[in-house]
Amino acid sequence: MLILLPPSEGKTRPERGRALDLETLGLPELTTTREQLLRALIRLSEGRPARAMEVLGLGPTQADALPRNANLRDEPTARADAVYTGVLFENLDPASFDESVRERADRTLAIASALFGLVRPSDHIPAYRLSGSVTLPRLGTVASRWKPRLPAAIERLADGRLVVDLRSGTYVNLGTPPRDVPTATMRVLHEKGGKRTVVSHFNKATKGRVVRQLLSEGVDATTIDELATALRDLGWTVEREKNRLDLVVTQL
Repeated sequence: MLILLPPSEGKTRPERGRALDLETLGLPELTTTREQLLRALIRLSEGRPARAMEVLGLGPTQADALPRNANLRDEPTARADAVYTGVLFENLDPASFDESVRERADRTLAIASALFGLVRPSDHIPAYRLSGSVTLPRLGTVASRWKPRLPAAIERLADGRLVVDLRSGTYVNLGTPPRDVPTATMRVLHEKGGKRTVVSHFNKATKGRVVRQLLSEGVDATTIDELATALRDLGWTVEREKNRLDLVVTQL
């Protein structure tokens, strides 16, 4: 399987590490677009703070992101799965993986990124601030830069494997797998009193726990039905609707 994860908007800045080198990142066919976005983000962040914060959607307490963005070429880097530290990654808890699970995660996971398109857990990146919904001066929307590039990159990375796309809508909008690439999506539903609702915060937490289980148990499904069966074997209530799997939970 190839599992696509969303990033976290907030990130942990590495205390030390080598500077960013785009040439070392996986999927080298994305390097040109990465460089374009990197230059535009640095230029924006070096300019008028009020305008940069407005474009990037930052609040008053997030102004410290601008000098870090402006210095991205020299900021310390770390493994991507250590830089992204939102709810999903807290529940995935990659820092606790043993060597075999970490190797499996490095082969299985790819993380969406507005700045880098897709990164593998082992790719070294700095903490940056750029959402997939941003429109950058001179370049336009982030999505418009990635849509011509990401579908083919996902297909090459999948290499015939089932793609499990757990990205949020903003990052799905950057580019989806081609139609002939078998792809499963996943939704988390909370059932209470006979009614079901889509959850948000706990959606991320649940997906983090699910991916952790799949990696820990060595699940490598080749079809959507195989994935559904594996999840049921792991104790989840699963319903299939075409290429979407609904995880039905009664407790959050």
